[in-house]
Amino acid sequence: MSKSLVQFIIEEQRAIPGVSGNFTGLISDIIIACKQIAHDVNKGELIGVLGSAGSENVQGETQKKLDIITNEVFIKSTEWGGHLAAMASEEMDDVYPIPAKYPKGKYLLVFDPLDGSSNIDVNISVGTIFSILRAPKGVANPTAADFLQPGTTQVCAGYALYGPATMLVITTGHGVNGFTLDSDIGEFMLTHPNMIIPADTVEFAINSSNERFWEKPVQRYVEECVAGKTGPRGINFNMRWVASMVAEVHRILTRGGVFLYPKDTKDPTKGGKLRLLYEANPMSFIVEQAGGISSSGYERIMDIKPSDLHQRVPVILGSKNEVARLVRYHKEA
Repeated sequence: MSKSLVQFIIEEQRAIPGVSGNFTGLISDIIIACKQIAHDVNKGELIGVLGSAGSENVQGETQKKLDIITNEVFIKSTEWGGHLAAMASEEMDDVYPIPAKYPKGKYLLVFDPLDGSSNIDVNISVGTIFSILRAPKGVANPTAADFLQPGTTQVCAGYALYGPATMLVITTGHGVNGFTLDSDIGEFMLTHPNMIIPADTVEFAINSSNERFWEKPVQRYVEECVAGKTGPRGINFNMRWVASMVAEVHRILTRGGVFLYPKDTKDPTKGGKLRLLYEANPMSFIVEQAGGISSSGYERIMDIKPSDLHQRVPVILGSKNEVARLVRYHKEA
């Protein structure tokens, strides 16, 4: 009989001495949030949640109605349980402190409530990304500085994918497991145990409209892939691009591939496109635990010490042999 996600987490925690039920309680709260978001995404225009909200987030990006709704869902589902000291979201300027009426816990939660929301109005897969950190000992009221931990300190990372089926993929540092929502019983059930990314691949995902802004190593790599059998690689590659990091990473976890949102010169004031805390670190944790590699092109992403709550970084992740090649190209350049 397949295990539920809660059962799986409880059994995994029993193997770690000194672990309390707080972590399992937090995961349960996150599960509830993802179920609610799955419902809202599925209903779409039927409940009037599609379209622009007419506002911008801290990065200056136009917010969708569902960006705001899903952010609120995540807050309300997790703030009350006594497991968190504070939380931070891609959609909020600053740290969200736990209201005084609720007990506080020892964890910090960071999340992107609706990754790929530009796709929502055209009914393409979107997702949620989250990461759990430990609050520094003795800190009763965490500030932004307390969230600026390298990805190697993550306790847990995961994402929910709202596609033809709703899935939740998670790691606590002991491999990667995927769970599918069984709507008949309302539970996420283990369907993809021990997910492993193939070391080799013939698929790459990148927004090729930015080619003129890429650095030389990335231009070289993509040119070689596009040249196919007639080029230096002697292999035909396929290109994919969904514009939803969750969908891109899930495809890579399922059948291999490499995903690139590299450094470019399009906006020199930004260090990259993707947010280190909300996107790059949690996805890097998952990819590495599945046997892949995640790099900025110049360094391992999870070794980067964050300098800002909304810091952006270049991201290259996926099948280890292709990412290793890209890292080598950066070094050679």
